[in-house]
Amino acid sequence: MTLEDYFHILGLPADSSLDDVKKAYRQKARLYHPDINKSPDAIERFIAVTEAYDFLISNFDKVADDAESFRQAMEEWRKYRQDRSKRKANVYARASYITFKKTQLYKTTRIFDGTTIIFSLAISIMVIVYTVFGYIYRLKHPIPQFGKPSVLVFIMLLLLGILFFSISLIYLKDYRNSSKKRRKKRNRQE
Repeated sequence: MTLEDYFHILGLPADSSLDDVKKAYRQKARLYHPDINKSPDAIERFIAVTEAYDFLISNFDKVADDAESFRQAMEEWRKYRQDRSKRKANVYARASYITFKKTQLYKTTRIFDGTTIIFSLAISIMVIVYTVFGYIYRLKHPIPQFGKPSVLVFIMLLLLGILFFSISLIYLKDYRNSSKKRRKKRNRQE
């Protein structure tokens, strides 16, 4: 199989980014998971999608370098990981979709997790605080060659910080709600 084949399985062009690969895998895994898709070829398609994702994630940096690096990566892949990926994909195909979503492989496709959201929230607070205190400090201690600080720049930075803060809060709320739902489902299953 060629590199283009792996991208094609995920429905992507060969110059796609790592985030594109993750997003495409989430979509295709849901589409072809046998727990959801009852077509006769769903298992084979799910296995192919998982194999393509596993290869691209494991070798993304290598395959971007040159043709020789890709050839070497493919050879190593065939010898060591292809059978393992197929076995894992086979296990995932037999599991329910809910169980599959809890696997480490599926979790690698998440773009925003709790840590990322908290980090972005902290940065947005720092932007707001430094903007306000920096502006006040510059009003009290103006730099002679620059004069007083620009109100327009202050407002733009403050709005940027507030926008970033608001977006972070929205993602945090959504993350907390989805975490609560997962916990409730887990408690019901136990």
